[in-house]
Amino acid sequence: MAFVSESTEQYTSNFITEMGFWLILLTLGTVLHTSICGMLYPRESESREVVLLDGIWKFRVSPTEDQEKGFAEKWFSTNFEEWMQMPVPSSYNDVTVNATVRDFVGWAWYQHEFYPPKRWWVDEQRVVLRFGSVHYTAVVWVNGKKACEHSGGHLPFEADITQLLLYGIANLVTVAVNNTLNLTTLPQGYVQHPNDTARYPPGYVLFHHDFDFFNYAGIHRPVYLYTTPQIYIDDITVITDTDQDAGIIKYIVEYKNKQVDLPSTPQCTVTVFEQNGKKVTSVKGVTGKIHIPKANFWWPYLTNPHPGYLYTLKVSLGSKRIQGEDVYRLPVGVRKVTWNATTFFINNIPTHIRGFGKHEDSNLRGKGLDYPILIRDYNLITWLGANAYRTSHYPYAEEALDMADAVGIMIIAESPACTIDYFTDELLEKHKEVMTEMVRRDKNRPSIVMWSLGNEPKSFRNESREYFSALVNHTKSLDPTRAVTFVTSQTADKDQAVQFMDIVCVNRYPAWYSDSGQTDLIQLQVKNELIAWHLKFNKPVLVTEYGAGSVIGMHMTPSSMWTEDYQVITLKEHFKAFDTLYKEGFLIGEMIWNFADFATPQEYTRPGGCKKGLFTRERQPKMAAHITRWRYWTLAHNSVNVTLPDDLLFVAMVAIVAVFCVRKEPHALSTGSLLQRLAAEGADNQSLTTLQALVREPLIPLKGIAVGTERIANYLVHDMSKTISEQVHNMLQFSILPYGTCHK
Repeated sequence: MAFVSESTEQYTSNFITEMGFWLILLTLGTVLHTSICGMLYPRESESREVVLLDGIWKFRVSPTEDQEKGFAEKWFSTNFEEWMQMPVPSSYNDVTVNATVRDFVGWAWYQHEFYPPKRWWVDEQRVVLRFGSVHYTAVVWVNGKKACEHSGGHLPFEADITQLLLYGIANLVTVAVNNTLNLTTLPQGYVQHPNDTARYPPGYVLFHHDFDFFNYAGIHRPVYLYTTPQIYIDDITVITDTDQDAGIIKYIVEYKNKQVDLPSTPQCTVTVFEQNGKKVTSVKGVTGKIHIPKANFWWPYLTNPHPGYLYTLKVSLGSKRIQGEDVYRLPVGVRKVTWNATTFFINNIPTHIRGFGKHEDSNLRGKGLDYPILIRDYNLITWLGANAYRTSHYPYAEEALDMADAVGIMIIAESPACTIDYFTDELLEKHKEVMTEMVRRDKNRPSIVMWSLGNEPKSFRNESREYFSALVNHTKSLDPTRAVTFVTSQTADKDQAVQFMDIVCVNRYPAWYSDSGQTDLIQLQVKNELIAWHLKFNKPVLVTEYGAGSVIGMHMTPSSMWTEDYQVITLKEHFKAFDTLYKEGFLIGEMIWNFADFATPQEYTRPGGCKKGLFTRERQPKMAAHITRWRYWTLAHNSVNVTLPDDLLFVAMVAIVAVFCVRKEPHALSTGSLLQRLAAEGADNQSLTTLQALVREPLIPLKGIAVGTERIANYLVHDMSKTISEQVHNMLQFSILPYGTCHK
């Protein structure tokens, strides 16, 4: 459902009436309460203890010809007789030197021992075993007894194991993992048993899927034990709003009681704290509304001097009849998401999306959570000046979204429905279940601004119309406060399901998958197609994928596909088209495919995986990263007057000089003399690399940067010899470049 403000025509539920809010909130809470438990992230507090079970686990795979052997022999009841070591969290595929393990499809088994503290038993603590993600199907036993099972990678699941624990001896947890996919899983896949004995031996198995990334498997995210009191906070739901400079937090706290003799409703106190720990206010009750005067709003990166501002919502649940209380602290960002037919707003401010699609993917670890990779990625995201990414093509780790909340990175949270086909009722029910789990997990995150129902479904099929109509309605019933979309690869005249989406999200690869090598066609094709999407559906348009592959270090003149030069030219041509479309008023952003190179199934068309990354798989920049960094920072500068980093300010100024040199002395850049002179005078490599990719054709005017001779000369004195500065000053005496532009 969508709610319309008559004054702004922005679609949002934040303008709903007080009664409407409580009906929605109570409905949401009821759904989560009656069908599945809450899924609060494990956080330590005065009442909760968290133990991490990550480390080296025992691991083995089932025989290909007898996948049920582990169940028949009850491998879950005793320690493995045969096993290898396997890190958790991690995909198992790339850790060994065994191709059978790398390409394994079927049941793989993990085991680990742990000792629960005896005080948990003495204090009558409830103990929960939680998995952040296991791909795809998981069955869990504790001490030989089945604790839980879960179908679907990328989302957490947990089990109350209080009654399964043994104290004073080792406890054994066993996990069976199956990465087999079929037509009712998300994503889809299928197993083939070929009967061509001339080509395949008896019993040979082939696994196929249509999504374009490697089907990594294993225990991908942290494994936790956490405790709660017998009466505990099960879930918290918050919806935030803004009222001029004030912030509003509406909340509902759900609790559960393991003690049957509780006489009355427990007392609930909710306290809000600033980032510095200063108390803002405190209220009573399991439902309520908190008003914060002169609030610090949550803003995207480079939109505000203090992006990603998070309050702490401390929830305390107790009773006079209960010894102690349960305490949970939830980070909360106060912000409002709205949109209309042309514009996307954060806190009523038009906001353009600058980002990319990503993958949870790295060497050796596969899709396993890795903290150095996580921090490196966010350092690179902010270095680029990006403010958003899409969790292509599945929900990402909670730890990654914690970073997005704190840094101010907008997230398009995508379900694992990648390139789905065969829109059956059974698949729809599974898809609804996944969206329910996604909303349950991430509903409180300020970073998430859109729900993406999937990537590139076969939405030209007529049956996709009813399928996605039902799915949109289901998702909006869970969360009416965010935009709902999916990402299409169809054309505007053939897509049957975009009509139900709030935002039109399009993937396109001119000069790569179509008209390969013809970069001169990019501007024409991009402009015409995006205009057609908006004219047909009268909705904002977001380009969610575009780009080209490149092998780092590969160069050709003139440029050719797979070279870094070709990737840069492809991006530049798209930038020109986007700049024209921004003036049309309906384009809300641009997202490059991809942030970094990633693994795909082995193919003769893929030299070691997908190479469309701005960075290598090892997170080192290609030329395209430098040109994108220039693009994103200047877009941010032009929209909200962000100060450029010093090295980019240097580049901006020298680029003006370089353009003048090209006009007055065409041989200057072709001989490399200017770059050599700058390098000799101490200009850093990063500035030179960006300049080298940029100077031949500066990408975008810089508003508000004075390019007069005095400022440039004074700035260059700081970094180069006085002689060079004087020469620059003298050259610019003849320049006709006006203030505020780089290339006109």
